[in-house]
Order: sequence, then C-alpha cells, then structure tokens
Amino acid sequence: MAKGSGRNRSLSEKQLGYLMVLPSLILILAVVIWPITQSFWNSLFDYRLNDPARSQKMLTDNIDLERYTNNYYYLSNSLGSLEESGKDPKVKETLAGIKADIEASHKKLMAEPGLEEKYNKVNDIIASFKPVTDAKLKYSKLESKVAADYSAVLEKADNKLDRLEFGPEEEAIAADLKEQLKETKGAILQSNFIGFKNYMNYFQDQRMWQSIANTTIFTVISVFIELVIGLMIALLLNRVFLGRGIVRAAVLIPWAIPTAVSAMMWKYLYDGQSGIIAHYFEKMHLVESAGNLLTTPVGAMFSIIFTDVWKTTPYMSLLLLAGLQTIPSSLYEAAQVDGANKYHQFFKITLPLLKSSILVALLFRTLDAFRVFDLIYVLTGGGPANSTESITVYAYKTLFSQQNFGAGSVLSVIVFLAVALISMIYIRFIGSDLFEGKVKG
Repeated sequence: MAKGSGRNRSLSEKQLGYLMVLPSLILILAVVIWPITQSFWNSLFDYRLNDPARSQKMLTDNIDLERYTNNYYYLSNSLGSLEESGKDPKVKETLAGIKADIEASHKKLMAEPGLEEKYNKVNDIIASFKPVTDAKLKYSKLESKVAADYSAVLEKADNKLDRLEFGPEEEAIAADLKEQLKETKGAILQSNFIGFKNYMNYFQDQRMWQSIANTTIFTVISVFIELVIGLMIALLLNRVFLGRGIVRAAVLIPWAIPTAVSAMMWKYLYDGQSGIIAHYFEKMHLVESAGNLLTTPVGAMFSIIFTDVWKTTPYMSLLLLAGLQTIPSSLYEAAQVDGANKYHQFFKITLPLLKSSILVALLFRTLDAFRVFDLIYVLTGGGPANSTESITVYAYKTLFSQQNFGAGSVLSVIVFLAVALISMIYIRFIGSDLFEGKVKG
C-alpha cells in the first residue's frame, strides 16, 4: 500500500509540473507560433489588398455578389438600351445574341445551390443604399466550370463589341457597357491559392538575396565591433575609480534614446551640406566627400553600422559588465601570486568565465541586428538603390506599401526561419560546451 501511494504521489507531482509549464506553452503558442502559422498560411495565396479580385484568401472560385449584383443590373439595362437605339440590323442581332448569352449564364449562376437566395438578399441591401458587411453573404463559392464559362461569355461579348460600329449617340452607351462587362467579370473571383509559388519566385528574386546579404553584412560587422568595444567598456567600468556611477549612467544614454529618434538625429549629422559628422569625416579623410555618407552604397552601409554601434554598444557592455562582476576577485589574487600578468589573467580567467555572458550578449544582439528595421528605414530607407535594404525593410515595403500580403508573408516566414537558424547555431556550436559543463558539474 505504501509503495502504491508513493507512485500515485509521484504521478500527481509530475502532472502538477506539466500544469505549471502549461501557461508558458500557451503563451508561446499565442505570441510566437500562431502569428507565424498565419503568415505561412497567407504566403500560400496570391493575397493582395489593393486588388479586389485577390483581396480574400480563396481556395475555390468565388463570386463577389455585391459587385456582381450592382453591375449586372446596369449591364442588362445598357444592353437593352443599346439594342433599342441601334439601326443596323446586324448590330442589333449581335447585341441580342450577347444579351441572350449573358442571361443564360446568369441563369446557370443562379442555379448554384443557395446562390439565388443570397443574390436577392444582396439586391435588397443595395436597393436600400447600404453596403454588404456580412462576408458570408457577400462572397459565395462557385464551381470552377461555371465561373470559367461565365468569364468566357463576358470576354467574348467584350470582343464582339470591339468589332461593332456605333453612331455618336450610341458610342457613350457602348463605352459604359464595356466598363460594366469588365466590372461584372471582375466580380467572378478565381481561386488565388498558389501553394509554394511565392517561395519559388523569391528564391529566384535577386532583390531578396541582396537584402539578405545586406542584413548579414550589417549584422556581422556591427555585432563584432560592438562586442570588442563593449568588452573594453565593461572592463573599464568594472574597475573602481572616482565617479564610476556617473560614467555608467552616461554610457547608457545612447541605448536609452529610441532608435527612430537616434536615426533621425544621425541623419542630420550625416547630411552632406550641414552635417557636422559628415564634415569631420571628410576632414579626417574617412570619406572622399561629405555627401558620400548617405548617397553611395558603401557610405550608406558605413553610416548605419556606425549609428548602430553608437547606440547598442552600451547594451553589450552592460551585459558583459554583469558577467564580469560574477567572477570572484580571489581568482585574480591567486593568479597574481602565481606570477600571471594582466594578459594571462584576461585570457585564462576573464574570457573563459565570461563565456556565458558573451554567449547571451552575442545571441541577443545578433537576433536584434538581423531583425533591424527602424534604424535603416529612417536613416536611408534602404537606399541608395536598395544597397542598405534589409530583409525586414523589404518585407515592410511589400506588405504595407504594395499591400501584397501573400508575398510579404513569405519574407516574414524567411525572417523567422533565419532567426531560428541563428539561435540553433549559437546554442549548438557556441553554447554546447558550456551547457555540457553545467550538466557534468
């Protein structure tokens, strides 16, 4: 009995542990996994908000009943008016044939299950001058053959109208009729599910590869410089000297300034006409001309890296300083007694014991640098000629400027995969020895 009760108690403790972890798993699912899943789902469609035919994600052919009902009414009236005003028997015969074909296609459309009822409801709403806000009422699925046949009839009618000759009075009606044919055809929405076509297009997109290269160059150079300078500042701040608290607070000022604000500030400082930084860089022969900083590819990349180093080095030094303060001073005293100089103390004591802090600092800064957006967007906008455009800036332009949610979601997924890969590389190749050492201990 005692053994059985012990097993039950052990099982309940295990279940309690899972219950304690469950909120964290739900939070991760809600904050990380769900948005990425949605982005991946969007990337499988040719989904564009600026195109009425692609403004919805459709696995099958659909019809926009609000647009169709509104245009079909005017289309039918225009055909009748043009037929009545025509004097040429051949023209009247052609128009009568067009009208008969469209009416026949309309009847086939209304024969779709439940479509005629929806059509009448939408017609009543339009007649009362109100928009159709119910998406289930506005959009209805169609069989591919019905949608294709109706579209072919409308296109054929448009071609026939092009070959007809109208008088001056009929020309205006014919022009309106052609526009109504176009709008009616536009209400028949073909499926915009394209699978992995967006991904295949981007794998062949030179601009995408250039944006990844720009992001990689920016990340590697800026993080390396920040690590070196940050470690130097951390070593300095770890020493005891008069006014150390004031110096620590002053060092953090660049990090405290919002990135968009600091980018705007540096944009003025880099200005070729009035920027003081651009002026002194020219005087020190770091650049050939003050105007080169933001107008040439090399100058623009140098500018954003320099600005990022200025802003985020304090963050790197703060993380490393926290690690330095965990190292016992007794180790340095013992090494000094054994005759070790500062050089040997740094490489034999400081760096090995600072490995975990360096790992955390590098991981955080690499992920942050790879996802850089506001600094580049404000400072250069990705220019000149996309030479500083990062993958996140490219994704923003595609998603919001072009309103191409399908293609933009592909770039978002690529950013997520790149960030996940970077995290795994750090943990696998840099942190493995550290973690194994902790387990053995």
